[in-house]
Amino acid sequence: MSDHVMICAKQTNFDACVTLARQHGLGIEVQTFAYPDALDGDWLALIHHYRDALESVPGPVALHGPFMDMASGSVDPLINRVVRERARHALHIAAELGAQTIVFHANFIATMRNLDYRSGWTQRQIEFWEPLAEQAQRRGQVIALENMWEYDPDIIGEVVRRLDQPGLRVCLDVGHAHLFSDVPLEVWIDRLHEVIAHVHINNNDGEIDVHRALDDGVLDYRALLPQLCRLPNRPALALEIEDINELVRSLAYLREFHAPG
Repeated sequence: MSDHVMICAKQTNFDACVTLARQHGLGIEVQTFAYPDALDGDWLALIHHYRDALESVPGPVALHGPFMDMASGSVDPLINRVVRERARHALHIAAELGAQTIVFHANFIATMRNLDYRSGWTQRQIEFWEPLAEQAQRRGQVIALENMWEYDPDIIGEVVRRLDQPGLRVCLDVGHAHLFSDVPLEVWIDRLHEVIAHVHINNNDGEIDVHRALDDGVLDYRALLPQLCRLPNRPALALEIEDINELVRSLAYLREFHAPG
């Protein structure tokens, strides 16, 4: 199990998460640099601290890139320039930390059900992510586009498949898919099965995107975990849970119910 499991660590709980990763032989997804206060603050000092700490982490390292107000493929070239600069900064930080996977949100506007918006958005995403995916591939990295408000898996899946670059794959966020999708989670897994490289797992109450322990909510991980572990390119399972006690409980849950493989 441990070689495919990560703990998502924010600036507020980073040291505790690293300690937990060491104890259980896990990886770390660094989420500190998803936020502008870190990116526009003393990010070099943070990198030095994190790099030293991550050297003792036995599992792989991933990075969550900036996502707040990031409209990749915007029709406004000035907005596009800002988002591209943020994305390139994240790729640089990932390289400094030895992170092989970098997660970005696609940020599709889900209330726009107009087909013209969707087709234009898809083409702009392809044009936006192509050079970044090529850059990531040259560095041995993979960009993983995460679903947030997207109501069906093909919104992101079409971008990844049409671009057809090894440097661009999918991060399936299980909680988001359950809360915001028009189709069941099983459909997401089925339609995206060959392009999923990373998975965010936690539980929620079925109403709000709260990050609860795996055994505390409406999602049945007894059924979901075997499905995720049968994916052809076995993805990393990143526990996106902030509370350390709930993380510990979720790790015990994984040990009990994780499918063999």
